[in-house]
Amino acid sequence: MATHKRPLIDPLTVEVVELIGTVVARYHEEYEDAAAEHALTGAQARLLSLLSLEPLPMRRLAQQLKCEPSNVTGIVDRLEARGLVERRPDPADRRVKLAAATAEGRGVARGMRDSLNFAREPLAELSDEERLTLRDLLRRMLGTDHSEG
Repeated sequence: MATHKRPLIDPLTVEVVELIGTVVARYHEEYEDAAAEHALTGAQARLLSLLSLEPLPMRRLAQQLKCEPSNVTGIVDRLEARGLVERRPDPADRRVKLAAATAEGRGVARGMRDSLNFAREPLAELSDEERLTLRDLLRRMLGTDHSEG
C-alpha cells in the first residue's frame, strides 16, 4: 500500500496564505459594515450586488450564494418588501421567475460598492504595473487567467 506524503509547506507559502486570509477577513468585515449602514444583512447585500449586475433566476442566485433556494426566496422577499428587488417573468421561459434589482436597489448596491475603501486605499499606493501583476497572479491562482496582452 503506497503512502502519500504531504509536501512540506515552506514558510513563504504559510506567510502568503496567512496574508490572503487577513485580506479576506478585512474585506468581509468592511462588507458587513457597509451592508449594516444600509440596514442589510451580509447575505442581502451579496444578493443585491449580484442582482445589480443582471436579473437572475432564484436557482442561479442560490448556486452563486452557495445556499438553498428556500433561503434565497426569504432574502428576496425581504428585499422586495423594501422596494430594492422585484420579481418578473423570464422572457425566455415564462415559467421561470427572475429576481431583479429595482432602480433604488441598484442605487443601494452602488452606494455600498463605493463605500468599500479597504482594498481601494492600499491598492492606490501600488503602481499600475504592480496592480496588473497582482490581478494577473490572482487570476492565475483562481484558474481564471485571461491574459490580455
